[in-house]
Amino acid sequence: MEPFNAFRIVNDEGRVHGSVVAATLDELSAGDLVIKAAYSSVNYKDALAATGGGRGILRRFPLVGGIDVSGTVASSADPRFREGDEVLVTGYDLGVSHDGGYAGYVRVPAGWVVPLPSGLTTFEAMALGTAGFTAGLSVMRLERNGLRPGQGKVAVTGATGGVGSVAVAALARLGYDVTAITGKDEAHEYLRGLGARDVLSRNTLKMGTRPLEAATWAGAVDAVGGEMLAWLTRTTNPWGGIASTGLTGGTELHTTVMPFILRGVSLIGIDSVTCPMELRIEVWRRLATDMKPAQLATIATGITLDELPRAFETLLAGAARGRFVVNVSG
Repeated sequence: MEPFNAFRIVNDEGRVHGSVVAATLDELSAGDLVIKAAYSSVNYKDALAATGGGRGILRRFPLVGGIDVSGTVASSADPRFREGDEVLVTGYDLGVSHDGGYAGYVRVPAGWVVPLPSGLTTFEAMALGTAGFTAGLSVMRLERNGLRPGQGKVAVTGATGGVGSVAVAALARLGYDVTAITGKDEAHEYLRGLGARDVLSRNTLKMGTRPLEAATWAGAVDAVGGEMLAWLTRTTNPWGGIASTGLTGGTELHTTVMPFILRGVSLIGIDSVTCPMELRIEVWRRLATDMKPAQLATIATGITLDELPRAFETLLAGAARGRFVVNVSG
């Protein structure tokens, strides 16, 4: 096999950075399935890992980055997959301790691989990627907690990001009354275009300080954490749920037990990395059918491997909108 392009991350005496290099299959991490990659994507975790901003995310160097990939099976030692099958991988150790999706070919354990569901192209799968999967998993966990359309407003924080954008669009398609919360005042029309009925500016939000504030939300998908998540615990309706997915606003949570013991609020942790395969496949099926955002073309921006550093900078600066989809097949 001829060499192929890969975005490899190195640690030069404490300086973490990446670049596009020529790689060979023999250099990749071990696995029983080889994927000819079509697309990958850029998640906040990718940006932290590739720049050294997330200390400890990468567990070895050098490493091909990218925690997502979609493409076709080039070879398989596992009878569940055949050459030419369209597949995707998100999570597990991909792009963390195992060479990831920013490469023309990716080799992985077959147990990590999800058959591409009918209703999604390989591009659309990466327009969703880990962020979209996290949003879909959040909606399903909230549904299992009892959330249904017609119960009231559902909040989505960090709404212009990858998780937030897909959550807004998926919830709107399912018939929920979505309120998008964002710090980007110029993005209100974008969020209404995704299906948000209301848009609130984080910059003018009155959060209050009481253990319980006015009950407002039937449910919430929170990609921010910190003070925002604490406020959601104080303002969620009795028996409502909050899906906690991110930490861009901080890792500490300062709240009281009052929302949980006086309103029965559920705080639901969302871990997309170790999600069981049975549930993982069901989430992807839903993302390809009733939860599939009608606005994926609006959410997704295509880039090349060479443009990854700029995408990382954009995400870390909090200036990203939607999703970056990386064309790795070239």
